[in-house]
Amino acid sequence: RGLAVDTAQLSGEEFPYFTEFWLSWPSAKDDHLVIYALLDSRRVTGAYRFELKPGDTTVLNVDARIFPREKIDKLGIAPLTSMFFFGENQRPQIEDYRPEVHDSDGLLVHTGSDEWIWRPLSNPRRLLVTSFSTTNPKGFGLMQRDRAFSSYEDLEARYELRPSAWVMPRGNWGEGRVELVQIPSPDETNDNVVAYWVSDHPPKPGDSMNMSYAISFQRNDLTAPPTSWVTQSRRGHGWTKEADNTIRMIVDFEGPSLKGLDKDSKVFPGLWLSDNGELLERQVSPNEATGGWRLSFRFRRIDPEKPVEMRAFLRRDQESISETWSYILAP
Repeated sequence: RGLAVDTAQLSGEEFPYFTEFWLSWPSAKDDHLVIYALLDSRRVTGAYRFELKPGDTTVLNVDARIFPREKIDKLGIAPLTSMFFFGENQRPQIEDYRPEVHDSDGLLVHTGSDEWIWRPLSNPRRLLVTSFSTTNPKGFGLMQRDRAFSSYEDLEARYELRPSAWVMPRGNWGEGRVELVQIPSPDETNDNVVAYWVSDHPPKPGDSMNMSYAISFQRNDLTAPPTSWVTQSRRGHGWTKEADNTIRMIVDFEGPSLKGLDKDSKVFPGLWLSDNGELLERQVSPNEATGGWRLSFRFRRIDPEKPVEMRAFLRRDQESISETWSYILAP
């Protein structure tokens, strides 16, 4: 998609289409393809230049100039679409032989302040729109981190082979937010996840906006923070002996910053819950099966009709040694 126009707005979404393409004929020695394209819809038009470099990781360099004809409430730049039906953090509502069904399992954001944020995806009961504010973002993407066939068991779809898409801005994008839209879906045939950048200073009708970025389509060499990252997020009943209304979250971390640490290492969880969640207990311990560390915590949701927001990371000697796990338990 070239642009996302008024996505998840009450006024309805407008879909600009690429209406014409021009290809520069490559020479025998070229390792890339140059494509020019015209984007058009009722309220906006744009001129695009693509430089496509195929490989195990395929990179698409994008240079765009966008011209709004009319006022647009929300202009989404570098939009990505994907699908999440159910996964390790959300069981299916019907019987299904597959453990997980999704094209992506999380949104990764690298903020301008150098924080790495991981938000696991979900299939909410109602439309869910969240965002991460930042200035001059360094990257964002919809990622498929789980690459094990046993996580999906689907010989036709082969979800473990689905590529991740990572957007790398070029130049200063200024103030704005990475927005994530998650749409309820009754099955796996709908692309119900959208992520894009929204500037705090969009162009006005009659003005123009220049945007440059690259999209890296990754299969084996996935973008990840240099410290450690979340490998799975699991949710279940919090009780152990008697049934109650508590919830337990399990978050596993792996990465270079956790290598060689044992149970005596002073690793602590940084954990925050919104006012709608009451934290009851938390533990962090080495995961001997993976070489990483596991965070486990139990909480109670106060109002079931309201979401619970959560953030967690690992720290050692007052230093963060993991990305930030950011989760919303939808109503």
